[in-house]
Amino acid sequence: MKRRTFLKGAALGGAAVGIGFDMSKARAEMRQFKIARTTETRSICPYCAVSCGVIIHTLGDKAKNVTPSVVHVEGDPDAPINRGTLCPKGATLKDDINNPNRLLKPKVRRPGSDHWEDISWDDAIQQIARHIKTTRDRTFVAKNAKGQLVNRTPGMAMIGGCTDTNEFNFLQWKFITALGIPYRDSQARV
Repeated sequence: MKRRTFLKGAALGGAAVGIGFDMSKARAEMRQFKIARTTETRSICPYCAVSCGVIIHTLGDKAKNVTPSVVHVEGDPDAPINRGTLCPKGATLKDDINNPNRLLKPKVRRPGSDHWEDISWDDAIQQIARHIKTTRDRTFVAKNAKGQLVNRTPGMAMIGGCTDTNEFNFLQWKFITALGIPYRDSQARV
């Protein structure tokens, strides 16, 4: 008997007899995937300048008082950079998101203080804007030693993050150019 004939006969015989297994118990044990009811959010891994795509699965019904919880993070197979793969740091992104020590609101350490205190987002933005204005006013250089118009602020520098899109980096560079910041860089350049 040839191998092909044996396999055909076994398949037909198994189908005809039903193999003799009671599948009702096996079907009763079937569980849903842990991501069956989750919401998918596509994002970018924050760890290096490679910008790997990730899919973050959150569980929560999007009601007003419900905080969604991250139950799974995986590589995005549609991302052209990593095509669904993640390095060890990216694979542990869920643990960093769910870490109880993760900062969720802005903090400030006042001059001379030995501890950090929570502040609101509005206060944080106002204080950052005030520090930018104060530093720009204090360090602004209109003309260099040769008398050439330079309009720069050498007292500040800016670096873009790896999760920033090209569009965001473009807008950021336009903004810091308007402030006259000469020292600027982006991880996307690496």
